[in-house]
Amino acid sequence: MNISGNTIFIPGSTSGIGLALAVELQKKGNTVIVGGRRTDLLEQIAADHPGIDTVRIDTTDAESISSAGKEVLENHPDLNVLVAMAGIMRVEDWHQPGSFLETAEAVMTTNVLGPIRLIAAFTEHLQSKPDAAIVTVSSGLAFAPLVATPSYNASKAAIHMLSESIRLQLADTSVQIIELVPPAVRTSLLPGQEDSEPAMPLDEFVSEVVSLLESQPEAPEIQVERVKFLRYGEARGDYDDVVKTLNESDPHAK
Repeated sequence: MNISGNTIFIPGSTSGIGLALAVELQKKGNTVIVGGRRTDLLEQIAADHPGIDTVRIDTTDAESISSAGKEVLENHPDLNVLVAMAGIMRVEDWHQPGSFLETAEAVMTTNVLGPIRLIAAFTEHLQSKPDAAIVTVSSGLAFAPLVATPSYNASKAAIHMLSESIRLQLADTSVQIIELVPPAVRTSLLPGQEDSEPAMPLDEFVSEVVSLLESQPEAPEIQVERVKFLRYGEARGDYDDVVKTLNESDPHAK
């Protein structure tokens, strides 16, 4: 993926990693479209960041994805990059089915069905572009589980394998599949995470991501240094120690 000269749609980016990444990619000379559910946030983003376009989209709603996809392509026919950013994270207790089922279903709908529907809405168009990319967003927790968030862990493992699989299928096209693998980052993904000492500062994370995209344009995965502890535990042979360390440091595991 070239770091500049793209037209990029980032649904689920009205805050956190998505918004910070949108702002940095615009600075690099890209046309950026931000998507989200809340029109007040979209209006604020448009006012705060002139040149960033916005579109309302609910990534849990198949009809909303279809409608927003048509709007984006009508207004931005040069679109060549999709960043499937939307995701939620919830603490669950699986001792009692009634306490987690609704939450688990919501996590899977947002984190797995959402990206699948987004990719389905844009894949045909992207294949018509000579230099296109789909960026998926998994997590270090796809490779080492946080005990408090079973469905989130599973959803991100699914995104990892989905990325691996569609990369193979689309190898004969112009569409590059890039998997972004964040560690814990200081955002509001979980209550208190924006002030969590073990989590990576948001500005540092996004700066490193943009630097990696620029220096490694052919990379299948974008891994900041801090996520490699989780990403490669099994390969290094210290998986059990990684899982133990991860959960000992997390307040939600207590």
